Amino acid sequence: MAKPYRNATTIIGIMTLFAVIGIIVGLLIHSPLVILVFLLPTVIYEVYRTEGETTKLSSFVLLAIYILEIIAIVFSIDFDLIKYFGVEEKWVAGYEVPLGDIKVVGPTIMAILSVVLFTRTYGKYTKWLAAIIFFSSFAVIYALDQSLFERLIKFMIEEGLNRVA
Repeated sequence: MAKPYRNATTIIGIMTLFAVIGIIVGLLIHSPLVILVFLLPTVIYEVYRTEGETTKLSSFVLLAIYILEIIAIVFSIDFDLIKYFGVEEKWVAGYEVPLGDIKVVGPTIMAILSVVLFTRTYGKYTKWLAAIIFFSSFAVIYALDQSLFERLIKFMIEEGLNRVA
């Protein structure tokens, strides 16, 4: 059964504004944690609004990655996944994820899951929430590691061109 949408536009509009404020403040003070804290209502509302089997699972995995990301940042957990896996990239949900510091991999996976949610959901509100999460995830990546952010943007452009050609 579809979730009520009576106030959804207003709620998501406020969440969008909240996320934008979090991105701006987080980037100005170089704090990925600020961006994530301002993103929390959006992630929770995405979990609430998703209904399909794969989208519900994706939103719960997204919430779990979100929580793990906050823990990794708050407790300054440094774990190099390249050394652990012995490779520089892994495939996640059909997308190649560059590995490195665990704190950067979390928002990368969040961005991928938001794309999955955006493409597999039919609701305009869940798509809107997924877009907020996508852009916020990239802001977190930028706040953590600008060089990786640049590599991801380059990779996305190349992938987009490869799929079009």
